[in-house]
Parts: sequence; structure tokens; C-alpha cells
Amino acid sequence: MPVKAKIGTFYIVFYSVLAALVAVCMWVFFQTLDPRIPKWQMDQSLIGTNPGLGFRPLPSEDNVESTLIWYKGTEEKNFKMWTDALDDFLEDYRTPGQVSGRGQNIYNCDYNQPPPKGLVCDVDIKQYGPCTLENHYNYHKSAPCIFLKLNKIYGWVPEFYNDSNSLPSNMPTDLKGYIQEKEKTELHTMNTVWVSCEGENAADIENVGNIKYYPRRGFPGYYYPFENSEGYLSPLVAVHFERPVRGIIINVECKAWAKNIKHDRYERLGSVHFELMID
Repeated sequence: MPVKAKIGTFYIVFYSVLAALVAVCMWVFFQTLDPRIPKWQMDQSLIGTNPGLGFRPLPSEDNVESTLIWYKGTEEKNFKMWTDALDDFLEDYRTPGQVSGRGQNIYNCDYNQPPPKGLVCDVDIKQYGPCTLENHYNYHKSAPCIFLKLNKIYGWVPEFYNDSNSLPSNMPTDLKGYIQEKEKTELHTMNTVWVSCEGENAADIENVGNIKYYPRRGFPGYYYPFENSEGYLSPLVAVHFERPVRGIIINVECKAWAKNIKHDRYERLGSVHFELMID
């Protein structure tokens, strides 16, 4: 056999054996993984144990670093990009079949009725007051709705502020009052990850106006822990800015409140920042 043929045969055999070894190693590796359960969880994972807070709608992809929501309330073509973004974001919530497995395993949860094993809680966005598709999420009235979601961390269980006598000193006064009222009238709903939104600075607080939350002021505890069950969708809070001052940038900071959620304005831990400007 010519030398070149021998060399060619050697490399064919060598790379074939090498490819087979890699394939076997990858097969063994994937046998150790569960498609639904991450290998590294909580403190051992890259995202850690402190969930972040996200908001929608987001600015366009060509302005990815911006957190400014800016539009003219009197011009539909101007605010349409924001309402279209919310339509896209909420599509999975409106159409159960959009998410794999969702539809067959939805359970109508309540504080006294958590989901059985393998089922997921429904998120009914029809309860969101003025913050609906049919109402253009109130953008046409210069009183926009912003949607908040808590980032998913596998296995994370919130430690609730469910006793009005043990609320943190830095919690906003209006939220403390809300919790105290719920404790008197709806004690069974106290296992909630509470939410607050307010202006970041004195001028922002004055300009942001009245704020309402739908369907409630927080994320119900029965949605947790997140276990990557098929069809799971994160709960949402719609924040309705009823009368923000127009023609000025308003800095807004929203926070999620649980005993095991730490806040850091600069690291954006447990909170989210965005700006509103309505012409």
C-alpha cells in the first residue's frame, strides 16, 4: 500500500475513533441531566437566590440599553409600538396553546387552594382592570400600564412579610398601610411577595401621581416555588400610572418585597428602574 494511502487510512481510523469517544462521552453526560431540573441550584447556580424584577414593555431592540418609555398619548401611531410590544409579551397568557403543555394542566389556584403536583396556576389577565388589550393598556389616555414580573429561580421559596408587626423600616408607608388593611380584611392573602413603585427622587415622587396595582399588589405565594413544570407562566402585576405629569422625565423604581429578597439600587437586586415621559 502506498505511503499516502497508509497515512490517509490512519487519519480516517484515528478521527473515527475520536468522534466515537466524544459521542460516548456526550451520551453519558446527557444521561446525568434532567431536562426540567437544573444541575446547579440556588447558591450553587450562576443566578443565585435573589430574584430580579423585570418590566414590560421594553424599548426597541436597537435601543437595548434604554429604559425610557416615551410617547405621545394623543397619537396612536406614536404609542402603538408600546402597546404592540405588550400584545406580543402577553400572547402566551391569552392563548394557552402557545406554551407547551399549557391547557391540559392549568389549575385555578387560590391562597387556600395551591396547585396539586404537576399542575400550574392560571394567570388570568382579564382581571387587570384598565390594563388590557381592548383598552390599549390605557396608553391612549396618557395613563399607561407597566407590567412587572419576578424572574424565575428554580426552587426559590419566598419568605413572606405576612405580619404587619414585622415590616421593614424602609418599606414605603403606603405599602405598609395596604398590608395592614389586608391583614384585617383578607388575612388568608398575606402570603404574597408585595410590590411597590414610586418616584426615585423628591421631584419624581411629586410628578408620578397616583398608582394602582392589578389584580393585586404583589405576586401570590401559591405560584412558588417555580419547578419548571410544563406550561408554567410567571404571575404578573400590572402597574397603572393614573395621572403622571406630562412633558417631563419621571424616574420610577419598583421593588419586590420578601424577607429573602435583598435590594440594591445599583446592582438592581430585587428592584427595577425605568423612566416615563409622556408628551
